[in-house]
Amino acid sequence: MDTYMKIANECAKNGMLNNEGGPFGAVITDKNGNIIAKGNNTVIKNGDPTEHAEMNVIREACKKLGTYDLSEYSLYSSCEPCPMCLSAIIWANIKNVYYACTREDAGRIGFRDDIIYEYLKGNNKELIKIEQIDRDECKGLFKEYKDSGKTIY
Repeated sequence: MDTYMKIANECAKNGMLNNEGGPFGAVITDKNGNIIAKGNNTVIKNGDPTEHAEMNVIREACKKLGTYDLSEYSLYSSCEPCPMCLSAIIWANIKNVYYACTREDAGRIGFRDDIIYEYLKGNNKELIKIEQIDRDECKGLFKEYKDSGKTIY
C-alpha cells in the first residue's frame, strides 16, 4: 500500500473509531514527500457538514503554509472526493489527487454523494430551490473589488 494512502486510511480509521465522522481520511504532501497536513472527517464530532477529511487537511495546510494556493502539493484521500471537496481541491489549485475507494463504494454504505453529482448534471432539481434575487443591489461590489486591484483567486 502507498505510504501516504496508508496514513490516510489510518486517519480514517482513527476518526471512525473515535466517532468523529465517517470512514474518511486525507493527507497533503509537498513535492518532496513531506506531510504538510493529515486528518479525518470530523462532521459528527463538530456538527459541521463541511468538515470532510479533504476539507480539514486543505484548511490545515493553507493555515500552516500561509497561502490559499496549494498548486505544488498533492492530496491523498481514502475515498474519491465528493463534489464539495473536489471544488475545494480545485479552488486550492491542487493538481495531483490520489484516492482509494470510489463514490460508489461510499454510496453502497449509505453516503449521499450521488444525489449531488446528479444535481450537477441537471437532474434532481427538486433537491434544493435556488433563486436569484437583488442582483442590481449587490453587483456593484464586484466592480468595486475589481477596480481596487485586489487579488483574484
